[in-house]
Amino acid sequence: MKLVVGLGNPGSQYEHTRHNVGFRVVDKLAAKLGWKWTERRNRAILASGNIGSEKVILVKPITFMNLSGEAVGELARWYKVQPEDILVVCDDLDLPVGRVRLRAKGSAGGQKGLDDIILHLHTNQIPRVRVGVGRPASKHRDPKSYLLSVPSSDERILLDAGEDRAVEAIQMALTEGLAPAMNLFNADPEAEQKAAERRRQQKERQEQARLRQEVE
Repeated sequence: MKLVVGLGNPGSQYEHTRHNVGFRVVDKLAAKLGWKWTERRNRAILASGNIGSEKVILVKPITFMNLSGEAVGELARWYKVQPEDILVVCDDLDLPVGRVRLRAKGSAGGQKGLDDIILHLHTNQIPRVRVGVGRPASKHRDPKSYLLSVPSSDERILLDAGEDRAVEAIQMALTEGLAPAMNLFNADPEAEQKAAERRRQQKERQEQARLRQEVE
């Protein structure tokens, strides 16, 4: 069994904020899989089903972000899952907007919800999917007010793409393992695009060289 925990704050006023990336990702995953949020347990809303032979439960804690560990800790004990079988999805101020990064363990990096989960599970060996929201343009702006605000339309496009990419990353992590998903999704998309362009140009040069040889 796997728990996929999206982090966010309950309430419509937070729905479109940067801090609710985790909620939106698991909502998109549930919609893609056709799963419904029909169950409520231990201060969380759940949607569940099978991916291959794996039982997967999507989780949205209804505690506020900073108390996410209370809900996740209770669910981990109820379902008897180990920390390595929990995948946390959250925002990251230190990643560019829309960038996705997976890690198998580590510190919370200032993410309060993840920090509370680490506290309640007594380990930082918890896999996580981070979606970049960037930092405020002004160094004087409070990060908290930035996270609890709605991104601009241009940022929203990038963030939407990042959320969709996170959905794909979660599915790959669940079906093929975390390491292959990390190898694919942690790469810089711009670097991937440049590498693809170099491969295309190299292939064109090879084809041109082959045609010249045939003519000669």
